[in-house]
Amino acid sequence: MPLPASLQVSVVTWRPDRALLERTLERLAGAIRAAQEENVLGTVHVALVDNSEDADIAAAVSALGRARFAGTRVHVACVHGHTNLGFGAAHNLVLHGTGANFHLVLNPDAELAPDALAVAVRWLDAHPEAGALAPSVTDASGRTQYLCKRYPAIVDLVLRGYAPRGLRRMFARRLAHYEMRDVVDASPPRDVIGVPLMSGAFMLVRREAIDRTGGFDPRFFLYFEDFDWSLRLGKVMKNAWVPQVRIVHHGGRAARKGLIHLCHYLASGWRFYRKHGWRWR
Repeated sequence: MPLPASLQVSVVTWRPDRALLERTLERLAGAIRAAQEENVLGTVHVALVDNSEDADIAAAVSALGRARFAGTRVHVACVHGHTNLGFGAAHNLVLHGTGANFHLVLNPDAELAPDALAVAVRWLDAHPEAGALAPSVTDASGRTQYLCKRYPAIVDLVLRGYAPRGLRRMFARRLAHYEMRDVVDASPPRDVIGVPLMSGAFMLVRREAIDRTGGFDPRFFLYFEDFDWSLRLGKVMKNAWVPQVRIVHHGGRAARKGLIHLCHYLASGWRFYRKHGWRWR
């Protein structure tokens, strides 16, 4: 009988909604426990990396994490006291730390289904050609979120993120192609190996793929770091979308988050296209 896999999880926070973070950690603990009880997972490390640059917030995040995993077979590390490094660079702080078989990049606003980790690790064990896995995603009301993407033209990003609803309806077919709705909405749903772009809300990555790509590019402070890593992961192994792995994601669009987020989005978009190639239409 094969030994259970080891897992490291990293959650990066920046002045988080504490109630939502608590739910995220509660669901994570439940999914870890279920996978350990089924002997799918053995050693698990959870790292909470706080970018808030506020000692009181960092202390609250640490206390929340330690309390949530107290009495479990999970090792918890809390990393804080540094400057705000950005999303990808903060994950990189712990990406290579334990040498675990798998690493889960998880948003502090994502809730795992009870069987999410057991299903995901079993699937990757059965598909050695796949280096990273993305889940099926809904919002809190159960509506599908289309977080896996094809390589975007600039017009796709503008339409999806900033165009009024009426204009998006005019280009619905184009946006549906970009959002891979033909794949995600297929009935019955099927696994897809070869997904171009994944979301950093949940990325379960094999150790070999991490070692061969080095992790996130720290030059992306916020936004597009997951797209960039997806493309690099896809060059060394395969990215997969597995609908049996389910999460709920509470995140919103950059356009709804104010001017600072818009500036980060535009700067990262520019860097992404400069690095991987411009596509206008």
